[in-house]
Amino acid sequence: MTALSAQDWLEKIRALPMRQKVRIMNVCGGHERTTSLSGLRAALPANVELIPGPGCPVCICPEEDIYEAIQLALREDVTLAAFGDMLRVPVNAAKGEIRSLEQARAAGADIRPVASPTEAVQIACENPQRTVVFFAAGFETTMAPVAAMLAQGTPDNLFLLLSGRLTWPAVAMLLASGTPGFDALIAPGHVSTIMGTEEWRFVVDKHHIPTAIAGFTAETLLAAIYSTLRQLSEGECFLDNCYPEVVSSEGNSGAQKYLAETLQVTDAMWRGIGIIPASGFALKEHLQEKDARQRFSPHCGATRKRIGEMPPGCDCAKVVLGKIYPNQCQLYGRACTPRAPIGPCMVSDEGACRIWWASGVRAEAETV
Repeated sequence: MTALSAQDWLEKIRALPMRQKVRIMNVCGGHERTTSLSGLRAALPANVELIPGPGCPVCICPEEDIYEAIQLALREDVTLAAFGDMLRVPVNAAKGEIRSLEQARAAGADIRPVASPTEAVQIACENPQRTVVFFAAGFETTMAPVAAMLAQGTPDNLFLLLSGRLTWPAVAMLLASGTPGFDALIAPGHVSTIMGTEEWRFVVDKHHIPTAIAGFTAETLLAAIYSTLRQLSEGECFLDNCYPEVVSSEGNSGAQKYLAETLQVTDAMWRGIGIIPASGFALKEHLQEKDARQRFSPHCGATRKRIGEMPPGCDCAKVVLGKIYPNQCQLYGRACTPRAPIGPCMVSDEGACRIWWASGVRAEAETV
């Protein structure tokens, strides 16, 4: 069977008898990037609204975790490894103080950007006399290789500052609020590759909201959009896997095994949002000796103000939750740009603000 092109899917979408306004949320930052850079919003019928959701791990990483990483790098005799996107995320600090890992690195701290856990292991192996702290932030897709690293054994001089999160609890929180702001959901293909399709069944069974899992091309995204719109038009609701090439119902059993062996699920803070129950990863008890928070004295005291919050005037939390579009933030394109970001959504390639800026949206919205 010949795969449908993007144009084919658009024609199928336009043929649906949909007249009412429909709001579809995509959970994944990769989906938002494809949507924005491919111009899908302009190509879809005017009554179909695509909303970026909580799919950027950099954007929701707690401010206090980033602050702790900065202070460890500055005050302790360590090498700190972190994913590249984390280096430019600003924390709440007074003018003139160091506000990011990038600035800490410029001030002399030994901070190394890495793209994978294996690079952190390599740094530790190449510097056996040096204490190395791996600041590991991310969703299930990132935590799986971190878990594999732990299960397979790490150098004695490597410790973890863990800031891992699960994706689905944020969606569950929005749905439980009673005002989720969306009528259908596009679930993330990369997370579903690890965890399986069934992780998203609660959206359909409990909340009766059409859900489709998509990959990262315009074709698979449009297939998922068509699926959810057809479900709404026909008055039915089911979980549709539009990324069967790599996503299965059971997911990656090996990755899940590593996660279960090394990490436990805990309540966790999401930046600007608050604590979401059962949404975070922490090291299991037998790995506590690898926890940088246990190895070093805390550098993030309760006396700090605005802990966990976004900087003043920043609406990144509303963007993450799909409450506003990026250019509805009062700082977007004014005080906050990729060159000089104020909020985390303008830093990462997964952040909606950065994606919108990269796709050419320069003006703030006419109405907020």
